[in-house]
Amino acid sequence: MSFVELMIIILALGSIIGAIMVLKKSAKKFDLSEEQLAKIKKRNEDLDREDRES
Repeated sequence: MSFVELMIIILALGSIIGAIMVLKKSAKKFDLSEEQLAKIKKRNEDLDREDRES
């Protein structure tokens, strides 16, 4: 392997790892209120019930 090929591989891997690290760092958790959580749970239960019926 030549020096140029090795540098291209290192740069590609560095770009991939860097992008993954940026995504991980910028990911945010949802801060949901109790009311929003209750709505989500109710909607999920309704959808599960519809799936069981069909």
